[in-house]
Amino acid sequence: MSRVHPAGPRHADVLPEEHPLPPAEDLNALEPQIWPRNAKRENGVLYLGGVDVRELAERFGTPLYVYDEEDVRARAREYAAAFHDGEVHYAGKAFLCTAVARWLNEEGLGLDVCTGGELAVALAAGFPVERITLHGSNKSMAELEKALDVGVGRIVIDSFEEIARLGYLAKERGVRPKVMVRVTTGVEAHTHEFIATAHDDQKFGFSRNTGAALEAVRRVLALSQLELVGLHSHIGSQIFDTDGFEVAAHRLAELLVQIRDEHGLELPELDLGGGYGIAYVTGDEPHDPKAIADSLRTIVWRECRTYGLAMPRLTVEPGRAIVGPGGVTLYQVGTVKDVEGLRTYVSVDGGMSDNLRTALYGAEYTCTLASRSSDAAPMLSRLVGKHCESGDIVVRDLWLPEDLSAGDLVAVAATGAYCRSMASNYNHVPRPAVVAVRDGEARVIVRRETDEDLLRLDAEVGV
Repeated sequence: MSRVHPAGPRHADVLPEEHPLPPAEDLNALEPQIWPRNAKRENGVLYLGGVDVRELAERFGTPLYVYDEEDVRARAREYAAAFHDGEVHYAGKAFLCTAVARWLNEEGLGLDVCTGGELAVALAAGFPVERITLHGSNKSMAELEKALDVGVGRIVIDSFEEIARLGYLAKERGVRPKVMVRVTTGVEAHTHEFIATAHDDQKFGFSRNTGAALEAVRRVLALSQLELVGLHSHIGSQIFDTDGFEVAAHRLAELLVQIRDEHGLELPELDLGGGYGIAYVTGDEPHDPKAIADSLRTIVWRECRTYGLAMPRLTVEPGRAIVGPGGVTLYQVGTVKDVEGLRTYVSVDGGMSDNLRTALYGAEYTCTLASRSSDAAPMLSRLVGKHCESGDIVVRDLWLPEDLSAGDLVAVAATGAYCRSMASNYNHVPRPAVVAVRDGEARVIVRRETDEDLLRLDAEVGV
């Protein structure tokens, strides 16, 4: 998965097994496709949303998650416009807090949640319940009860047990929720195995290939208290082409034909999930929302025409594609340790507790010296954290200027998705604050955790 390439002459004849790409011509440059739209350098210093990163670090501390609010809002608007004849539901698992939920509501998007906690955030933000879809492969009775009581717009069914549970609860309450059946289409998405979700050998959905999906439809239709409105499919994450979506649409269309022929019912909705890739490093080439919308619309229309089906209303679920590019993580450098002949280890005041993706599945990132510019020669570096793990790596291979020193600020781009969502308190490190920047102003939208927060759940403090 890693990009490999020769190291520079500074590293003599002793090279790591995987050789990083050569340094960029200008280490101070910001690639527009990777960095937030309102990121720029002024007098060598990185500004995000019109705010000096040195000011952000001084006011709010580091590590610090920074979101360019206008970048997030603009991407939400672009998806809404591209899928004007369908629905766009933001995948809350990418990153969710009450402020972000309000931004997305104001931009006209729906919201996908997959736990009771995410639903609680949505409700606290005043998000319209009719535009909320509840996902989850093992929804508890309490989560289903809450969804029914507040009246979420859709519930995506993921197991036979859930059909029975939901049917019982709906009958007990005298309600008729709209539901969709999640279908595992057997598509092998071109992505890491941990974020590929449509092949048969994994936990999500009902297999089309084994007939489980069609049986799930039968069981839902047998319960008058459940309203089946469509099928759902999600093939994976960080995907750059539509080939997988085309195969999935073909197989879903075949299933829709089977449902029509067996039950005399044409389902009006089709949810193709999300997973659209963003640019993390040079060479990543994501599609714009309109291109994605046009392609998916054409694919589904063609399949429906082939099988004599009416065109269903399409729903998509971008998460990373909306919040990922607008997020940046700021760190302060603590130590700079040269391992002669190999690389320089740059340790920062965060690590795998605020960004698990590198350790979990080899994610790649772009990083820059943020508190100043430098004309020093590039040094092959590894950006690492403060945790007691050799796998505590934020950026595996990167080039930083040789005059980098303790106290400098570095910024890692495209950390808006899944970093705060997956954050932990490993080694009892408090999770960072989340700050929104816009038009030269900054405000906290999720406060920094404190030692008191970490101790609050300890039942024997003071005993």
